[in-house]
Amino acid sequence: QVQLVESGGGSVQTGDSLRLSCPIFGRTVSTYVMGWFRRAPGKERSFVAAVAWSGETLYADSVKGRFTISRDNANNTVYLQMNSLKPEDTAVYYCGVTTGRLSIATKMPRAYSFWGPGTQVTVSS
Repeated sequence: QVQLVESGGGSVQTGDSLRLSCPIFGRTVSTYVMGWFRRAPGKERSFVAAVAWSGETLYADSVKGRFTISRDNANNTVYLQMNSLKPEDTAVYYCGVTTGRLSIATKMPRAYSFWGPGTQVTVSS
């Protein structure tokens, strides 16, 4: 059974930084694509970033230049470094794993087989 557990969320001010972590248990996922999504209040889950086993990355336009996704294959963990946070970044952040390749389809939640329960990020002005 695959389990993902996000951590690192919290309440911060505009311009602050947070680093989210998501270790994956139960299966070695070094060859899988790992991704981060978020769901703001009243909105659908939306793509944030994804990283392939090779280190190739994909980002949503809204976070390019501010967020950095990375992975540690040896420890089955994916990270999301979030800098210059804005109030519109407020959301529950989820990590997911997909066996598909990094592509446009990777931006869709339905591409992912496993999800964590999420961690809340709140950015106040």
